[in-house]
Amino acid sequence: MQPMTLDDIPPDEIYVLDTETTGLFGAPKDVVVDIGITKVSLRRGTVEDVYSSVLGYDVDEWDDYRRSAWIFENTDMTLDMVREAPPAMKVIDDVRRLLRNKYVTAYNIGYDMNKFLYLDPWDLKLSFNECYDIMLAAKDVCKLPSQYYGREYRYPKLDYAYENIVAGDPAGINGKQDHRALSDARMASYLMIQMFRDGTYRPEKRS
Repeated sequence: MQPMTLDDIPPDEIYVLDTETTGLFGAPKDVVVDIGITKVSLRRGTVEDVYSSVLGYDVDEWDDYRRSAWIFENTDMTLDMVREAPPAMKVIDDVRRLLRNKYVTAYNIGYDMNKFLYLDPWDLKLSFNECYDIMLAAKDVCKLPSQYYGREYRYPKLDYAYENIVAGDPAGINGKQDHRALSDARMASYLMIQMFRDGTYRPEKRS
């Protein structure tokens, strides 16, 4: 894929996604249970909600590991919401159609995409144009010291980066991240816009 410039990107077609999952291991041990997607114009500084859904599974067949996942014990998401949601494959097909040939990024591509969306059953790799990871740009802005040898800065959590970089509260979280996919996608979107305005985010950056 050729490096991008802003001239290549339509002003309203940078999509930011976020997922909530049953754990940190990635597929197939874990599954996505919530996905949210926004559409961003960096030039105009606008964020539009374009997709949000819980993914439906037969949770009665899940083991205790999935049924007691962090997302169900620390947010407003419940097992009943997953039980009653549209079938997972319908949501996956919706997302495939929405993002095909678009410009897409996330806050932590290594997690959302490499551990889930680029793997079965999503199989989204090469179906869209991957923009620079918002988290990697935030790392270089927040400059939090890392304890790992060879790494100058550690990756900031989304709420920390949002609070310390974004002016005001355009995502409307009122000081508390709710760890739902669409809300987190909004936070990441406004963070990307602010860093773009500050000259610290470029969609095509690859280092």
